[in-house]
Order: sequence, then C-alpha cells, then structure tokens
Amino acid sequence: MKKLITILASCCIATSVMASEAELETVKVGNDAQTLERGIDGFMTNCHSCHSLKYVKFRNLVEIGIDKAKVDAWRADQPLESPIMSQMSESDAAQAFGKAPPDLSLMTSAREGGVNYVYSYLLGYYVTPEGLTGNHYYPPTKMPDILGMSMTTDAAKRTEIQGTARNIVSFLNWAADPHAGERIRLGYYVIAYLIVLTTLLYFVKKQVWSKLK
Repeated sequence: MKKLITILASCCIATSVMASEAELETVKVGNDAQTLERGIDGFMTNCHSCHSLKYVKFRNLVEIGIDKAKVDAWRADQPLESPIMSQMSESDAAQAFGKAPPDLSLMTSAREGGVNYVYSYLLGYYVTPEGLTGNHYYPPTKMPDILGMSMTTDAAKRTEIQGTARNIVSFLNWAADPHAGERIRLGYYVIAYLIVLTTLLYFVKKQVWSKLK
C-alpha cells in the first residue's frame, strides 16, 4: 500500500513539474470593440462546439457592439437572453474526451497566470516524437490543437495564429467580467464627486470655525 501511495505521489509531482517547466508567454489583451469582435468570432469558430459561456448572454454581445444579425445567426432559435452554451451536449463531450470540457466564462480569472496562462495554453501544443500531440502547459489535456500551432512552421502563419489566440483571450478576459468597464467609468464619477464634496466641506468647516474664533 505504501509503495502504491509513493508511486501516485511521484506521478503527481512529475506532472506538476512538467506543467510548470514552461514559462508562460505574456500577452497584452485588448478591450476595444474591434478586438472583442474578432475574439468572439474566434471563440465561435474554434471553441463554441465544445465550450460554453454560461455567464454570458447573447444580449451581452449586442450591448458591446457586436452586429445583431451576426448574434442572431449564432443564437438561432434561442432567446436573446439565453446564455452561450456549447453546441455539443455534456454527455457527448464526456464520451468523446473522457469528461465534459470546462465552461470558459471565468477561465481567465480561475487559472493561475490569468490571461497569460490561457494564451500560452492555446499556443503550447507540440508534436511528440511518437507523432502524438502534447501541450507544454497542461500535459494531461484532452483538447486538440484547435488553432493548429503544432502543425505550423511557416512564420507568417504562426504570427496569424498568435493574433487569433490574443483575440480569443481578450474576449475571454472580457467574458470573465463583462461589467468591468462600467464599474471603472462609474468609479471616476464617484471619485470626482468625493473630491468636490470634500472641497465644499472643507470651506464650510473653515467658515464655521472662523466664527467660533
């Protein structure tokens, strides 16, 4: 029994080392409308068949400026208030991959390394000497190399794939907190209000204390 525990522990340690050996790539995500639109296009083309965004509704896409006709084509007969669910059922996905692919709504927040981890993961595929596909950042992955990075040697094509990965990660970063921009804008107004209020209270205090003196 002790021998079995030792073997399992060694496997876990080896897996952790393998997963941490590769240094994460650094990506600068965008939050402008054009980048987000390219990102949702990339997500719907490459990820939507298996992955869901259960905390993001189709209506949210329209609110950030995605063309409604495009959104309507994606949602088909689903209501505009519906969350973006994967095209593959959980049971079919579990049968194909061994377990259902994770929901990606909070992925950039949930993973250590955030956007850099997700970006690195998408680009981290390689072909082993045995002809199998592996991933430097998550060796146990069951997900195929959806962007085709492991099969591409052309520099221009690799740069294009990196751009696609950046756009997808930018969109997933927005999806993890769709209202971040609104909160930041509101924060500016609140800070400005507090500055004005503090200034007025200061002058009121001066006037009151001048009379007491």
